[in-house]
Amino acid sequence: MTETKDTSQFVEDLTDQSDDFSRWYTDVVRKAQLADYAPVRGCMVIRPYGYALWENMQRSLDDRIKATGHQNAYFPLLIPESLLALEAEHVEGFAPQVAWVTHGGDEKLQERFCIRPTSEAIICKMYSRWIESYRDLPVLINQWCNVMRWEKVTRLFLRTAEFLWQEGHTAHATAAEAQEETLKILELYRDFIETELAIPVHYGPKSEAEKFPGADMTYSLEALMRDGKALQAATSHNLGQHFAKVFDITFQDEQGKRQHVYQTSWGSTTRLIGALTMVHGDDQGLKLPPRVAPIQAVVVPIYRKEGEKSAVLEFVAKVREAMGKTVRLHVDDRDQYSPGWKYNEYEMRGVPVRLEIGPRDVANGAVMSVRRDNRAKESIPLAALPERLPALLADIQQALFQSALEFREQNTARASTLEEIEAHFAERRGFVAVPWKGDAELEAKIKERTGATLRCVPIAPGKLGGGVALFARAY
Repeated sequence: MTETKDTSQFVEDLTDQSDDFSRWYTDVVRKAQLADYAPVRGCMVIRPYGYALWENMQRSLDDRIKATGHQNAYFPLLIPESLLALEAEHVEGFAPQVAWVTHGGDEKLQERFCIRPTSEAIICKMYSRWIESYRDLPVLINQWCNVMRWEKVTRLFLRTAEFLWQEGHTAHATAAEAQEETLKILELYRDFIETELAIPVHYGPKSEAEKFPGADMTYSLEALMRDGKALQAATSHNLGQHFAKVFDITFQDEQGKRQHVYQTSWGSTTRLIGALTMVHGDDQGLKLPPRVAPIQAVVVPIYRKEGEKSAVLEFVAKVREAMGKTVRLHVDDRDQYSPGWKYNEYEMRGVPVRLEIGPRDVANGAVMSVRRDNRAKESIPLAALPERLPALLADIQQALFQSALEFREQNTARASTLEEIEAHFAERRGFVAVPWKGDAELEAKIKERTGATLRCVPIAPGKLGGGVALFARAY
């Protein structure tokens, strides 16, 4: 090959997870070029590789949302203070995180505007205009946008002042329809997170202390990171008639009477990229699930002599032609980087499969595949590649989910008393399943003494058995 660049700094060893998980996480996010710190306090720049990952996630989730009858819309970034102030509990819940716009140009505004921390207030205002009759219901709207919450402590993807998300807002004629919607979206999120992201989740209602401000009931999906902390992956809220009464959202029912609507709201964010990183990553970097990976397979040509180059690149062209658009394939034929450096780069960036093609592979009419998840190698004949590579990617997807599931099971314990819970968190992390009858006093004591919070009361507890709540320290 031609002269190669000295790239040792780029592929230098990452911090080991066991040494400093937090530093490992930041190293991976930055070196894998998912995101970087912005020159704005608490904000991040999502780089092209990270944004391509988000686009794949967004596309898959958006398809699911639309398939259930929802439509996308867009609402303003700025919310008048008078609108936000209508709902006291909602305001109190978000007040410490609200960023305010006080001037337009050089002029002080007569009324402050908040930069949306969530959109219930402005969307409810619009629904009060749009909904008149039972024939207008249900209203099923979703929004993809950015929000701002002025967080004191920030971490890339996990908690930033500005982040991207989707927020669904629906209105219904009856309480039963609103509850059905809340649980339908909970299941939609579960399917998306487990199927596309290969992350097992527990899902169910939160406690009164942990629910969304203004909601009747909050349901969450909780995942376990490799450092033993829980992460809330998404939420679905049954708002009941609370916001409808505040914002006067009424409809005329079939008997001609005015009724308040029943509402839901639900959302998931770019913190799911952080979840992917922490659930599947290892000391070498990312491991991306093939279904959302920006690059599913990278082709690395290998040749030492100029005479070998043309034959190898001709075979690479045949591989590209054979695969077509069935797999997101990237060919790295840059001469300034050695094959070894490319191996390290794409391993760190979590590409599920590497396809090595050298003179020997050309002679055999095959490619050498290397899995990112377990580094297993397999020589695949060119003729078999269009069938074998997608199957290999499906195997990797399932293996990542199974590995994460086994880790969660190994890091889930049981405890029946406050003393047992304290003893557990004094030495370990992970989930602790606690027999549960809604004891708010016990919940408060657990949080005070251990720092662990009630993550959810699982709807489908499986091996945990019924009547338990899951506690964990969390992001």
